[in-house]
Amino acid sequence: PTVDLLLRRGEDALEAGDLVAAIEHLTAATDEAPTFAEAFYRRSIAYYQAGQIGPALDDLRQVLVLNPDHFGAMQGFAVIIEELGRKAEALEVLGRVLD
Repeated sequence: PTVDLLLRRGEDALEAGDLVAAIEHLTAATDEAPTFAEAFYRRSIAYYQAGQIGPALDDLRQVLVLNPDHFGAMQGFAVIIEELGRKAEALEVLGRVLD
C-alpha cells in the first residue's frame, strides 16, 4: 500500500507538471521497493522531463535489469540514445521492441 500511494502521488505530480515532487515521491517508492521496476520507469520519465538525461538513463537501465521485456523502458532508452546521436544503437533497441 505504501508503494502504491507513493507511485500514485508521483504520477499525479507528473501530470501536474511538478517534476520536483514527482521525483521525490518516486524516489521514495524506489527506496521502499527497490525491485519494483515501474517506480524506476516513472521516475525516468520525470527525470527526462526535467532535463536530467543521465539519471533518466540510469533508471531505464535499472528497469531493464529488473524487467528485460519492459517495452516502455526500451522505447524510452532508444529515444534518449537517438537524441544523443547514437542512431545505430537506438535502432538496435527498437528492433528488440519489435521482436
